[in-house]
This record gives sequence, C-alpha cells and structure tokens, in this order.
Amino acid sequence: MRVQGKTYISLDFPTWEESRSFLTRHDLNGVPVKVGMELFYREGPKLIERLKEDNHDIFLDLKLFDIPTTVQKAMRNIAKLEVDMVNVHALGGSEMIKRAKEGLVSGTTTNHESKLIAVTILTSMDETAVKSEMNLQGTLQENVVQFAGFAADNGADGVVCSAHEVEQIKGMCGKDFLTVTPGIRLTDSSSNDQKRPATPSFAKESGADILVLGRTVTQAENPKAAYEKVQKEWGNGVKS
Repeated sequence: MRVQGKTYISLDFPTWEESRSFLTRHDLNGVPVKVGMELFYREGPKLIERLKEDNHDIFLDLKLFDIPTTVQKAMRNIAKLEVDMVNVHALGGSEMIKRAKEGLVSGTTTNHESKLIAVTILTSMDETAVKSEMNLQGTLQENVVQFAGFAADNGADGVVCSAHEVEQIKGMCGKDFLTVTPGIRLTDSSSNDQKRPATPSFAKESGADILVLGRTVTQAENPKAAYEKVQKEWGNGVKS
C-alpha cells in the first residue's frame, strides 16, 4: 500500500455528523483524512467503517503511549481497522515501538499493511519547551532525529515531524523512511499553536512524504480551494 504523496485533512470535529457535513458541504468526498483522539473517542471503530465506505483513506492519529504490552494488544485490535497509518509516541521508548509493530503485524488478517508511525516532538513545541520543560539534552532538531533513529531501528515505518527536520531524518534513516508533516500553512494562513509551521512548497523541497492539513483547510473561507491550493503548491514545489 502506497501512502507517499497523500495529503490528509484533519477531521478536528467532535462528531461524525459534523465531519460528514464538512466533507459533503465542501465537496471533499473521498479525500484522505486524519482521525484524531477527539473524534475517535466519541465515535469509535464504526467511524472508520463509515469513512471507508465513503472511499476515504485514513490516518488514525491516536499517539499511543503506554507500557509495551498494552500498546501491543491495542495495535492488534487496530490492525483489523485496516487504516493507512496509525501512530505511537516515540517517548514511549524503543521496546514500546517494537511491540507496537509486532501487534500491528500479528493482528493483520488480510494483505493490508497499516504503516506504523512514531511521533517525535510535537510541532506545537519549540526549543524552549524541549529544554526548560522536557529537560532534554541537545537541540530540538537533534532530539527529533534521535527519536526517528531508534523508531526506525525498532520497526516503525516513519515518523511525524515538522518539515524542518525531514532532510536530517532522511539522511539518518534512508529515503524510504516515511516523514509525515503536520503544521502545514499557506502563506496567508495563521500559525495558530504550531511552533514549527511550513508551507507546502517548503515541505516539498525538504523531501516530505505526506502532509497533514488542519486549520489551513478546515477553517479556510473556501476549504476545497485551500486544499487544492496546497495540492498544487506541494505538487509543483512552488507557491501558487
């Protein structure tokens, strides 16, 4: 299953009804979507079935972070949902990542292969937070690359990172290691709570594989036009 080149719209809505209304109202049926904790915890696995019935590819963004055995068992259940990607938090450590991959593989009953993605440092965090709150040694970028390295070594197929770290991650983990980049903003969009945003053209130039689009699309005056503008800019590597 190929996920490179996809752009997922974040369904940051509290209910399935609101999510479906947004997609239908703006003629976004069939586009890849990201389902996060807010929506999944409200609607559960049935939501995934409904989205798949409407031909949406899905990134299930749950950021699992628990003891290795618990994450492994959770992944065994998630595997049956047959989404494109699901993630864990790299802060859970190498053993948790390894067991997550084992659970994902053992829970698969068809030829479908969900990709395991590890979250490095949230794109809402900056250098100050990494040093003063998390007390991590080294720069933010060095920590992101370190997390990516041990994620790759323990079976992850890629990481969530900002576009600013993609080049170094690819250098360490190889060109086939997936980089999933949120915090994408068009030049006329607000950064909101993103501390390391990037434009689609910058993400393209950096070598990012997959984009995750939030408020730059969902809160745009014309969401479909914003989505198409991102697609064009990312595809061409130039601003539209």
